[in-house]
Amino acid sequence: VRSIHGTAYTRLHNVDLLTVVREFAVDFQAPPVGLNGGTGLYCGEQDMFCFLIDPTGWTDINGEAFAPGFFLWNSEVGRRSLGVSTFWFQAVCGNHIVWDAIEVNEVRRKHTTNVRDSLNDVRRMLEQLVQKRDARRDGFIRTVQTAMGTQLGTDVEDVCKELGKHGVRAKLAKLVIQEAQQRSGLTVFALVDALTRLSQQQKNAGERLELDQQAASLLTSIA
Repeated sequence: VRSIHGTAYTRLHNVDLLTVVREFAVDFQAPPVGLNGGTGLYCGEQDMFCFLIDPTGWTDINGEAFAPGFFLWNSEVGRRSLGVSTFWFQAVCGNHIVWDAIEVNEVRRKHTTNVRDSLNDVRRMLEQLVQKRDARRDGFIRTVQTAMGTQLGTDVEDVCKELGKHGVRAKLAKLVIQEAQQRSGLTVFALVDALTRLSQQQKNAGERLELDQQAASLLTSIA
């Protein structure tokens, strides 16, 4: 017996997800093999995980290089939800941790009756990622350049207030500001970068998603 579920459970096969990937993420491929031999691709009895990047999509912005990528995961036996997370990243280190990801968007769905509808969500997110690479790259560059040159406030108190407008609570705002000040000051880009770094430290997916959404809100506010 591989799994036992209630009557609401609906299985979504890995092949259905990967068919969408093959159709809409044509130029994407696995990252270089990691230091531990990991390929970014995994499929076992319970889980499937796919990490793909676009080696043709690198964009240089003020000396910082960005490229689109995404994570895709599923469990045919319902061990975990299915999901997709798309992003623009700056670097992938040897253990396949993505550093300095921005414009992170994530969708998760439980394996319930309408789970197959999530294929449309995956398709939509991959299409948007490819469209930004192909058609909206100039706009993305302008947004990041503006973020790099825009101060969110004149002092820490002002920045805390502005972060609060994007859902960042006071305690977290102080951590974000400390992280940003250690790197490149209180520009919008430095604060977005700090939020995404703190997001990567969260254990719970819901907390990571909340911080990623706050970072996205802050970045798009100056677009």
